Amino acid sequence: MDDRTVLDASTDIEVPETTAQTPMGLGVPPERHHLAVSPLNRRRWLNFKANRRGYAAFWIFMVLFVLSLFAEFIANDKPFYVRYDGRSYFPVFVSYPETTFGGDFETAADFRDPYLQKLIAEKNGFMLWPPIRYSYNTHNLDLPTPAPSPPTWMLTEQQCKAVVERKGLNSCRDLEYNWLGTDDQGRDVVARLIYGFRISVLFGLALTIVSSVIGVAAGAV
Repeated sequence: MDDRTVLDASTDIEVPETTAQTPMGLGVPPERHHLAVSPLNRRRWLNFKANRRGYAAFWIFMVLFVLSLFAEFIANDKPFYVRYDGRSYFPVFVSYPETTFGGDFETAADFRDPYLQKLIAEKNGFMLWPPIRYSYNTHNLDLPTPAPSPPTWMLTEQQCKAVVERKGLNSCRDLEYNWLGTDDQGRDVVARLIYGFRISVLFGLALTIVSSVIGVAAGAV
């Protein structure tokens, strides 16, 4: 008999709850449902955890994979939030024409265009950008050096001078950074790594699942 109590419906008095009884009068503990792990799988998991490098690499991979699932919020040439004329817009999820923000064309808005940025600012609007303002297919047309360009933080003030003066900035530090430089078409390397990593992992997982299903089905037959 344990110390739990139940409410007696006939007397409204709390009485101790007894465990189930077997024909021999032995108490049977209440059944508990939990995920059972076989001794073999438990031993495999403990052996894997004992490999510190492999265990650490597993968690590093999982963190990178989860972050890559939100690539559009990390590297994108569209802001994830725009406030314009008292209204909210979410360009990451919805494609808006330029006319929505006072432009002249019905084509998709290019939020990197200084003219469009000026139109939004004139209406007391603002934009919230991802940390990297490039998508995997964004061509940087304002590179200080010919493509492929080295990382922005490695450039000298002399190399940045032409672009800095044209944009009315103060130094290289004010430019939009290409942290690992660009490829031969002026596309940001970091953005392409993030999107490419996600595609590669998802393709590998899908291929593994499909091949496992086919293999198990063929083996069962």
